[in-house]
Amino acid sequence: MNPLQKRAEALGLHGLLANWDQVIGADWLPWLLDTEESERQLRSLERRKRAAKLGAFKTMTDFDYKWPKSMDRPLIRRLLQLSFLEEHLNVVLIGPNGVGKTMIAKQLCYNALLAGHTVRFVTTSAMLNHLAATDSPSILRRRLASYTSPALLCIDEVGYLSYANEQADLLFEVVTRRYELQRPIIVTTNKTFQQWGTVFPGAACVVTLIDRLVHRCELAHIEAESYRLKEHKERRNKRKSLSSPKTQPSSNNNS
Repeated sequence: MNPLQKRAEALGLHGLLANWDQVIGADWLPWLLDTEESERQLRSLERRKRAAKLGAFKTMTDFDYKWPKSMDRPLIRRLLQLSFLEEHLNVVLIGPNGVGKTMIAKQLCYNALLAGHTVRFVTTSAMLNHLAATDSPSILRRRLASYTSPALLCIDEVGYLSYANEQADLLFEVVTRRYELQRPIIVTTNKTFQQWGTVFPGAACVVTLIDRLVHRCELAHIEAESYRLKEHKERRNKRKSLSSPKTQPSSNNNS
């Protein structure tokens, strides 16, 4: 097959292929293939966006790299180029509340979508409650598959709530299945790994869970004050400056 035929076959244009001898020299043929490919790529992206459940988010163009007191900026920029996906590495973003962990995670997910990957974004509580809310083994298998099948899974906000042993086991199952398939996970957390015992108190699987998560992993620590508090202060100061009366320059009358 020549390149045009291969493209038509990849698009499933069997009627066109069956009459290839009649259309091979047509001027419109490359245009048709270009249009069909572009439209299918657009529809694929829209389907994957809906399945990813990213929701609204600020892009990294709004990220102030100068704000954090401590952050591996070259690492973040490298991650945004999706190097971790190519190397099948997990990403763990660690830092206090409001420092941009979720913002970075969502940008990584969005970049992966644009690159053609399937993505799922979910908070820890939503995923674990979704998995725990069934007594049917078949339904549980399907729900587990929804978190293990995407090329990239992002689990947001580990550490904001505590969970029972059953939910810890379900998280362990997700991490283990993706570990075996070498499918990356992005995790955002406000707790160090030493503190995860307080998130899953009494769970026997926590040490092994962390071990599998960090075995092939990029760790990004962010130390900063809350961006939300920073933006609140900026808005407050702006309102004050707009509401304060402007002083008029005094005029000196010399006679």
